Amino acid sequence: MSGSELAAQVREALTVDAEAFQTRAEREAEELIEEVYDGTFDNSQAIIGLEQELYAVDDRTDALMRVPRQLLDRIGFEKELGLHNAEIQTTPVPLSRYGLEEQEAELQAHVDAAQQAVGRENIRLVSDGMWTVPPNGETATSYLCDSIEAEGIRIATNMSDAVRYHTMANTDYPSGLRIDAPHVTLEADTVMPESLITSIQPHYQVPHAPDLPEHFTYALRVAGPLAALGANSPFFPPEMYDDVPAGQILADAWMEHRITVFEDVLNPQTGDGDPKVCFPPDFDTVEDAIHDIAGDRTIVPMDVPDGQRFDDRFRHFRHKHGSYWRWVRPVFDGGSRTAANARIEFRPLSGQPTIRDAVAFQALFAGLMESLPRREHPVQNLDWQTAKANFYAAVCDGLQAEFTWLTADASETDAIDEIYGEIFEYARDGLELRGLSTEEARRYIRPLRERVDRRTTPARWKHGLVERQVERGVPLTEAIWGMQARYVEKQTQTLVEGTFADWLDD
Repeated sequence: MSGSELAAQVREALTVDAEAFQTRAEREAEELIEEVYDGTFDNSQAIIGLEQELYAVDDRTDALMRVPRQLLDRIGFEKELGLHNAEIQTTPVPLSRYGLEEQEAELQAHVDAAQQAVGRENIRLVSDGMWTVPPNGETATSYLCDSIEAEGIRIATNMSDAVRYHTMANTDYPSGLRIDAPHVTLEADTVMPESLITSIQPHYQVPHAPDLPEHFTYALRVAGPLAALGANSPFFPPEMYDDVPAGQILADAWMEHRITVFEDVLNPQTGDGDPKVCFPPDFDTVEDAIHDIAGDRTIVPMDVPDGQRFDDRFRHFRHKHGSYWRWVRPVFDGGSRTAANARIEFRPLSGQPTIRDAVAFQALFAGLMESLPRREHPVQNLDWQTAKANFYAAVCDGLQAEFTWLTADASETDAIDEIYGEIFEYARDGLELRGLSTEEARRYIRPLRERVDRRTTPARWKHGLVERQVERGVPLTEAIWGMQARYVEKQTQTLVEGTFADWLDD
């Protein structure tokens, strides 16, 4: 699509009547609530799925690369925000031994085939939390901030041609369009800086839709410990750092900068409105969850055409949901009445070093969603503010964070081994409730248990490599890029069949 064609579509989107759009979305929300209580969104059992984002690099230099659109279509991956991004979504399946095996096999099959296809173009797809090496001959800042003005419309040069992405920079919604992290400040004209980050997103469909709030409450309580376990974004591209000593950058680095990037780029600046990217509230009822989505401020109201899907009846509500960026969020959709579902989308996790690590998180989260409500675990009663504090402590310090947890006997603890011991055991119990044997359940959980036992997440592994190099006198830029080369090298050997724990044995 040419710049002028894209600008014309953005301009057309900006003419949509926001009040009329909101009225339709609210009316659809009420119809959706009726369908939920009629049982339309119930399932006979729990269903799982997973979104996997990757970015492309030059397989000789590890520099970021744009993926040709035709190549992306050919390998069956979807466009994401940046031209360097690729995304795959697994087919939803029942939570069972066979379902988890199928999720793992589907990812392995598609990623392996994609790597072979892009490899012929000297490209490699990387699963990671944040890229640090810009394209050859470019700076990270220019890649993220380059834009043009076409007929009065601001267009990001390196962003996919999805109209809604570009419209965000041309509305009166006061998105931050900036990054403000320890020793890093970036100002942009579009949302393109968000393309620094990549993630995995496990999905869990609840069997009985009105029960979603109870599961959601538990999901918020485990969000901090799971985010710490999956931390994988301690460094920015080195040129983005202020001119301060490398030791200070290392000392102040957060283990999961991915969280702050998303929040800074898309949330309004202080005083300009409620944040859209945030730790969400608890919901007492499923109506509360639906009303929260319907009442969320719309960034880009659009004239959404009717279609053949069942949930096109709620198409304006669904469009609003597309910018309802909570770190854990409820989802209500379905291509047909029989496929309609209510699910929890768990969004705090960075892209992981290997496919098996991603599936381990999928199994861990699903197991917890099965067991914690069934066993009525007392952590449901952990104060919401404490759960939020746990989450942001994980962002800063990973497994070294100070967490507060309520144990199975309702006593409060901050002991890391006790907290994760319960998390792993209840996840195992939940998987066994879905028919897995004890050994099968432990196989999925084991790679993550290894991280706790060794107190080493991917973020801490990266940080340690850079820290050791800096201590030897290596400049920070060289140390970060050297770490990234090592990360890609290790992933080349383990992405499809290994785990991050294999990296720790060297």
